Amino acid sequence: MMAVVNLILLLAVFALPGFHSVMVHSHEVVLRQELFALRHQIDRFTHDYERGPASLEELVEKEYMGAVPVDPLTGSNQTRQVDTEPSPIAVDGSAPAGIVDVHSGAEGVALDGTAYTEW
Repeated sequence: MMAVVNLILLLAVFALPGFHSVMVHSHEVVLRQELFALRHQIDRFTHDYERGPASLEELVEKEYMGAVPVDPLTGSNQTRQVDTEPSPIAVDGSAPAGIVDVHSGAEGVALDGTAYTEW
């Protein structure tokens, strides 16, 4: 009986690191998909309004998405880092500089060795 319990514990010890990397990988896949979707909606908004959105919340207000997605690595939808235009893209220059890109606000390095903030 003790041999069976020891064997199960031994197998669990070897399985935990693999399980952890699978969980991290799944969070990274979700993050990449959400960043792709956010960038797509930013591009659609920019095409429609001829300016970038002032905030991610404006994408929700203008019904380009239902809600700003939660970053799976930080657990918050307030931690995203945004890149804004260096100057307004509106022809007459009257529009404020808007968002052109979005990144994760998560600290750390992904399984592929890149920083999450570079995604």
